[in-house]
Amino acid sequence: MTTRRSDDPLDTHLLRIFCLLIAERSVSRTALKLNQTQPAVSLALKRLRGILGDPLLVREKSGMVPTERALTLLAHARAALAEIDRMTLAPERFEPLTSRAEFRIGAPDYLAPVFMASVIERIRREAPGVRLSLQSLGPQFDFERSLAEGDLDVVIGNWPEPPHRMHLSMLLEDEIVCLVSRRHPLAGKALTTDDYQRAAHIVPMPYSISQRGVIDTVLAASRISRDERVVVQSFSAAPYLLHDTDLVFTTTRHFAHYYADLLPLAILPSPIPFPPMRFYQLWHERNHQSAAHRWIRRLLGDCGRALKAA
Repeated sequence: MTTRRSDDPLDTHLLRIFCLLIAERSVSRTALKLNQTQPAVSLALKRLRGILGDPLLVREKSGMVPTERALTLLAHARAALAEIDRMTLAPERFEPLTSRAEFRIGAPDYLAPVFMASVIERIRREAPGVRLSLQSLGPQFDFERSLAEGDLDVVIGNWPEPPHRMHLSMLLEDEIVCLVSRRHPLAGKALTTDDYQRAAHIVPMPYSISQRGVIDTVLAASRISRDERVVVQSFSAAPYLLHDTDLVFTTTRHFAHYYADLLPLAILPSPIPFPPMRFYQLWHERNHQSAAHRWIRRLLGDCGRALKAA
């Protein structure tokens, strides 16, 4: 005989409370964000537990933590709410000048700050009420899941093979160059492949645990080895470590130009025939038709093209 768990329907109101509870891991914070009382949210949690047949949140030393089933259901709940919103909301219009929307963009630190500075300048000029959140990406960050669950709106990266499950467009195509100190023995000269192999290099830690980068891929295919003498976790730290050293940093031209304008550094053409570095913006189907998202994607594309032209 099957036991009926509850007669309570799992309506959109409960779904929204469920999503916020699991994200916040706190009844009090959820109540505050929903402008409801704590008893009302506690009652909703009790109903959810009865309907779903799971504790959902359990108490640990550090506070409340979601159960494994709650985390599994969270993605389904968010997707269901997104579908319901698409069904019930009127056709969307986006007015940048009056909008109070928030956009969440994930980007790696090897994208020179000049790009995001141009994005922010455009947003402040065209949509002064819009809020922008920037998420730094790393090897362990699951950006596909963040896009699917709505935690991020757009992700920027330079994958050799961009994920096929998402929408994408190219933002920027850039040349690969070598960045050195102005006092480097090879500064002002034409680097040769032998020079490149004999030099000491500063290199970033692998950005992706699943894909080798363009530079490493080409070097491996060409059977060219380099002396990776200094390894750094952050791309943006590398230029500051070049000053008064004999190290070579291989990077993109727009990144090199940004730091060569700030520091006593020189840019040298690469002796290795690297293909252009391509930066993409990536987004999920859930946002593909959104007027607001079309606006921010168009703005990002405009800034990428302007950077290339400059």
